[in-house]
Amino acid sequence: MLRALIVDVDGTITDPTRRISTAAIAAIRSLIDQQIEVVFASGNTACFLDAICKMVGTRGTFIAENGGVFRVGYTGTLHITGNQEVCREALAAVQSHYRTQGIELELYSPTYRFSDLAFARTVAVDEVKTILAHHPVQVIDTGYAIHLQVPSVNKGTALVALAQEMHLLPSDFLAIGDSTNDIQMLKTAGVGVTVANAHPDIKSVAQYVSEKEYGDGFVDAVKRYEPYFFAR
Repeated sequence: MLRALIVDVDGTITDPTRRISTAAIAAIRSLIDQQIEVVFASGNTACFLDAICKMVGTRGTFIAENGGVFRVGYTGTLHITGNQEVCREALAAVQSHYRTQGIELELYSPTYRFSDLAFARTVAVDEVKTILAHHPVQVIDTGYAIHLQVPSVNKGTALVALAQEMHLLPSDFLAIGDSTNDIQMLKTAGVGVTVANAHPDIKSVAQYVSEKEYGDGFVDAVKRYEPYFFAR
């Protein structure tokens, strides 16, 4: 029996241009109306996730910054894990490297981030990994941004902590995502599924891969596993 859904945002319920699928929103609201807890898990900031929760109509529980921030409910404590100072030192090394070439990184919402740091995919992610080979950070390419996060933090570790605060088990969750930063979340949850546009690495660990892409794939996955929320 499943008791909650945890879902990525970009590439899972949005299209490549980040337009959100109205069919996906309808599917999420249907679960909410049936008293199923829905949690968003993203590399985006906490304020972004708070807005998405309010607009969609969830109870306000989310994981942000690739597991570095999470909250249970709108009035819950904002938990911050990781070490942003380590990420700042790594970012400074990357900025220094590219400034010698006349390249300035485009940072994504740095003043609204508490755990990781993110910038635009205007430089090669493999080169960034080489620059930071001796820094204690992971370089995460979500397909929408490059993130710097400490190695001990991911959506899976956040799911474990979040589930405990919700008085649930990680195995109570259906997890749906599309990128490599979702792999640990899918492996930690009771059931992990993905969509047709997903990265090959996450397809290899998913228990089900929808034949449909983006929001349509999400809806397909929800329909497939919806009976599990009500099994007795």
